[in-house]
Amino acid sequence: MGEFHDDIDYVSMELQGIHISRIMRNPSPALLYEEALKYEPGTYITNTGALSVRSGERTGRSPKDKRVVKEPSSQDKIWWGRVNIPMDEHTFLINRERAIDYLNTRDRLYVFDGYAGWAPEYRIKVRVVCTLAYHALFMYDMLIRPTREQLHEFGEPDFTIYNAGSFPANRYTREMSSGTSVDINFGRREMVILGTKYAGEMKKGIFSVMHYLMPLRGVLSLHSSANEGPDGDVSLFFGLSGTGKTTLSADPARKLIGDDEHCWYDGGVFNIEGGCYAKTIGLSAEKEPEIHAAIRFGTVLENLVLDEYTREPHYDDSTITENTRAAYPIEFISNAKVPCIGTHPSNIVMLSCDAFGVLPPVCRLTPEQAMYFFISGYTAKVAGTEVGIVEPQATFSACFGDAFLTLPPTVYAEMLADRMKQNGTHAWLLNTGWVGGEYGTGKRISLKYSRAIIDAIHNGELAKASTTTFPYFNLQVPTACKGVPEDVLLARPIWEDKVKYDTLLKKLATLFSQNFKQFESFASEAIKNAGPVL
Repeated sequence: MGEFHDDIDYVSMELQGIHISRIMRNPSPALLYEEALKYEPGTYITNTGALSVRSGERTGRSPKDKRVVKEPSSQDKIWWGRVNIPMDEHTFLINRERAIDYLNTRDRLYVFDGYAGWAPEYRIKVRVVCTLAYHALFMYDMLIRPTREQLHEFGEPDFTIYNAGSFPANRYTREMSSGTSVDINFGRREMVILGTKYAGEMKKGIFSVMHYLMPLRGVLSLHSSANEGPDGDVSLFFGLSGTGKTTLSADPARKLIGDDEHCWYDGGVFNIEGGCYAKTIGLSAEKEPEIHAAIRFGTVLENLVLDEYTREPHYDDSTITENTRAAYPIEFISNAKVPCIGTHPSNIVMLSCDAFGVLPPVCRLTPEQAMYFFISGYTAKVAGTEVGIVEPQATFSACFGDAFLTLPPTVYAEMLADRMKQNGTHAWLLNTGWVGGEYGTGKRISLKYSRAIIDAIHNGELAKASTTTFPYFNLQVPTACKGVPEDVLLARPIWEDKVKYDTLLKKLATLFSQNFKQFESFASEAIKNAGPVL
């Protein structure tokens, strides 16, 4: 049965308790296509050559089922609570053995060895052991792919993922909340996945690992995209899902360093990943040509509806999930910068999709205000996005990604402040949400306005612009920007109901203050004083 795979490495994992003889190590995308199409139901090739797959019942991450093992080497450092729910070592070993037992029942397994982190001095070696070819191809796309020579010299991994996601956890096991469990053990440097086939758990699991390891080495890990201008100037974009982080960083005039996960070290910034994981709901060649063109052979399309005959993806169809995704190597973006490393950032852009419609399209931030908004991580959910939401709801996610943090948010915020001061980095707050009214009465700000603002940040226009002070928040709002009407920049003038605007602005300022109370015991006086004044 091995005659078609003579050029593929087979590895032994007897020491890890895995006794399967047919373990394919770093097979090519073409071979993984063959395996997936043959053995994994619901897998198809799209009209552009991408591999279309289904992740089963779970079509997104399961944050309530994520656990971090409370063990001696890390327990005094972890930010324990709703994000990092503790698990004892005994329970972890039960789940690990359950995963290993399941892996041993398979006819074939796949191993992908790759790197996380483009800076050689900080990269870690990651090994993924999985039962699905689609998972192996996904991590081939998302990790940094070793050369053949690097693979021969790979040695033992720094971190191993055992993905037995097709098999459930025993929900009666202590500390389990369901049949899904995603467990990280920093002492053993292992991650175990049970009860979910959603591939994003592996990607974000490694991000959580880097969020732990890198700050301990003096390197700031960030949930951000990054791009580089013609003169080598770098910008970082922070933002939660739906704020435009991927869209605004995909600028044809600038090189893409990465779309989601980065580290800021003494030499500049580097991408953690070797690929991109783009949302595809509503995707079109007109709106996002770079991403649309990247969906070809080697790309994994997750949970999309295809035309029954042409196999063309229906990007507007959310029948399976709103969270449809495409995973592809970063080289599939024509203007990607490889190696994915840049200089120290000149600008930091924090993106908020304000559904209340009261924040100006752009504000200039002091270093202290930057820390405050970074720790707050504000955006808003709108009516219809989740059951029970009938009006805009503020959402706060520390450091624009608290689901992936392993250390207290103030650790990352203080490191960001230090990096900004050392390098003279400018910080900006952009509202990519509603203007002229709240969600339902106003409208989403035009993408062309947001792009014009980003251009003005990059060419230095906004740094020189005159400003006015924004109420409650005391932010500096530029009064002029080429390509953006002045009344749009100032927010309030385009509201018909000025009284409602004032009421919602005060409500939002109050929500910021209430949210920040959880961080007051850790934050400096300067950061606390940078918040809204009511």
